[in-house]
Amino acid sequence: MSTATTTIPGLVSGTYAIDTAHTEIGFTVRHLMTKVRGTFQEFAGEIVVKDSLEESTAAVTVELASVHTRNEQRDGHLRSGDFFDAENSPKMTFASTALKSEGDDYILAGNLTIKDVTKPIEFAVEFLGVDQNAYGQTIIGFEASASISRKDWGIDFNVPLEGGKLLIGDKVEIHLDVQAALQV
Repeated sequence: MSTATTTIPGLVSGTYAIDTAHTEIGFTVRHLMTKVRGTFQEFAGEIVVKDSLEESTAAVTVELASVHTRNEQRDGHLRSGDFFDAENSPKMTFASTALKSEGDDYILAGNLTIKDVTKPIEFAVEFLGVDQNAYGQTIIGFEASASISRKDWGIDFNVPLEGGKLLIGDKVEIHLDVQAALQV
């Protein structure tokens, strides 16, 4: 049963399923003098909103083989053992451990697992609001971002270039645009 939470007008407690048709899980990484952007096409997750917002949780599972960068050759390389090793470690997961408010925004802490390596990560979250979709379901929306070092998860493939430079940057920017619907 859903009950109103006291911190965000219109937000009710309950389990919200991530709407994959209206959600994007993306990343950006430096490649030479530009940045490559990619998304994951297959994922699932839920957000459990509690009466005390700080007790709320989030969990997401991403199929690494679903990586999409608009270049099939690059996508194949990302699926390989040089990067995600999607054949042997097909899923990336995130499970939250804490949520704290910072003014109107939030910090969502949790554990990110890639290639059987689990490390803590923090997302800066902007809550976009509560509304009703065309089917009368209560929906929530938010954007979140984090920055990680891919080497922390054992993803350290690179190509050395002249002058001590590397082909691929270590820093990966993660971008989430999420819409989730309250389950009844």
